[in-house]
Amino acid sequence: MIKGDNILSEGTSSKKTVFVLNGPNLNLLGMREPEIYGSDTLDDIAGRLEDQAHDLNLEVDIRQSNHEGHLVDWLQEAAADNAQAVILNAGALTHTSIALHDVIKAIDVPVIEVHLSNPAAREEFRHKSLIAPVAKGTICGFGALGYQLALDAISKF
Repeated sequence: MIKGDNILSEGTSSKKTVFVLNGPNLNLLGMREPEIYGSDTLDDIAGRLEDQAHDLNLEVDIRQSNHEGHLVDWLQEAAADNAQAVILNAGALTHTSIALHDVIKAIDVPVIEVHLSNPAAREEFRHKSLIAPVAKGTICGFGALGYQLALDAISKF
């Protein structure tokens, strides 16, 4: 289940948690430019991640917001909760958010930046990521599979 702007974390577990944070317009996946972003919805991606996390003995806490401040708060929460890692698809905020850059730099939780498309192969304004310099790594251009590749990498930390 994807948690939205106003939903809090549920319960606790002995499994390590991976936060999966999705930024602006990712709630429109499946409808928005499927030739670029694919036909999978965020719920489709979430279901596969939950199954994969179970197999890897991890938990995923999947959230989406169209608001930059919520992403900042959730990154801080990931650090406070001692999360294993964060998978972050910041959407267009990738190219504009100094606030996301700063919070990732400030926390001691590895962040993997994920993009469905390859920003370097798109419009010029998408070529620079403010997240990449402070992320542990970036996975882009593999569609929804990028989330699963990130979770697999995290399982090896």
